[in-house]
Amino acid sequence: MSEHLFEDTFVVTRLDPDGKKFDRVSRVEARSDQLDMYMQLDVATDVYPMHAGEKFNMVLAPTLNLDGTPDTGYYTQAGRKTLADNYEYVMHGKLYKISEDTSSSQNAKVYGFLLILKLKTSKQCTNLHLLMH
Repeated sequence: MSEHLFEDTFVVTRLDPDGKKFDRVSRVEARSDQLDMYMQLDVATDVYPMHAGEKFNMVLAPTLNLDGTPDTGYYTQAGRKTLADNYEYVMHGKLYKISEDTSSSQNAKVYGFLLILKLKTSKQCTNLHLLMH
């Protein structure tokens, strides 16, 4: 079974705080239940509508393969089960930057494909790895 690098439940606090920039995508701001984290996440809300006050589970995993083997880099719907089958909405991408937040000694920012997380402490980034090319 594939291990999760991160998992928590978030509550949507607001949508599109800087105004709606795209027709089919909304920027979701949310706070976690357990880890006191703040997150901004771009979601294709025409496919997966979200509303303020709604809860959702966020999982980061190193692979979609249930046996934990690395992804090949190609997506196929070849009839095999993947981690994605357990969720209603899935975004697949790579982390490309982890940096300390210079405005506070306790924050770190993690950037990924269509994903921005702001973690309370940089120690929570230890299981996250960058795509190095």
